[in-house]
Amino acid sequence: MPSTSDLREQLNTLTTEAFRPELADIDRLPTYDLARIMNAEDTAVPTAVAAQLPRIATAIDAIAERMARGGRLIYAGAGTAGRMGVLDASECPPTFNTDPGQVVGLIAGGPSAMVKAVEGAEDSAALAVEDLTALGLSADDTVIGISASGRTPYAIGAVEFARTRGALSVGLSCNADSALGAAAEHPIEVVVGPELLTGSTRLKAGTAQKLVLNLISTITMIRLGKTYGNLMVDLRASNEKLRARSRRIVALATGAPDEEIEAALTATDGEVKHAVLVLLGGVDAPAAAALLTASRGHLREALAAARPATA
Repeated sequence: MPSTSDLREQLNTLTTEAFRPELADIDRLPTYDLARIMNAEDTAVPTAVAAQLPRIATAIDAIAERMARGGRLIYAGAGTAGRMGVLDASECPPTFNTDPGQVVGLIAGGPSAMVKAVEGAEDSAALAVEDLTALGLSADDTVIGISASGRTPYAIGAVEFARTRGALSVGLSCNADSALGAAAEHPIEVVVGPELLTGSTRLKAGTAQKLVLNLISTITMIRLGKTYGNLMVDLRASNEKLRARSRRIVALATGAPDEEIEAALTATDGEVKHAVLVLLGGVDAPAAAALLTASRGHLREALAAARPATA
């Protein structure tokens, strides 16, 4: 493990840790001016993400290919970066009706690290290996190591172990030429520059990580057939809010009257995608289920099979 002096030298070389003397007196500014400066800082983040879109798109295609074979998407990070991964993973089941084990967030130190720092956990590459081994990592899986600095041992250890198992590896960092990027098959380095508060990478770096993870999970799910156009059709109505949303989505997708929508949702046990296929494809619920199974859940393909003459 590097000494404290070695770590200080490393931090001195990182863009995300750079000190900005022009901001040395911000604590004396009026609140509005502070808010204006901080907001202006954030506007640079989408541009930095845009510069990495070719690499992000390439990684997404590779991730979707593996997930279509039954692989999982696994995020691994420490601190804020780990929390971003856990957050994105936790939002996939309610948004895309994924199994909770299909998109997984690992944070160094375990679930308690979501709300309280676990000392030393981020410094352990071996801990990442233990966590991934416990998941039974396979060659069809994808591991995305997340680290603002790009030097966090837990994230680097995760992608290095992924490569030994033949899994896809992606390194998401906010510094150029990072150790994490060098370790991963697909490096994504979103350089957002020094933070408003020196080294507080929950700010621009955290925002950049959230934007990239939004891109990765959302577009991967689109590629897997979880949407119909921009409608979240892979949804099951399990409570009143979701039932209302389900009816609205079916209405937007089909233009059918309310009574037909209710009948289709009842027949398909609240499955939105199945109900849309019943209404647009002119098939019954069992046939809709069979068509969607044959099309691997892609509604457009199932519709084409149900009505080949008009699709």
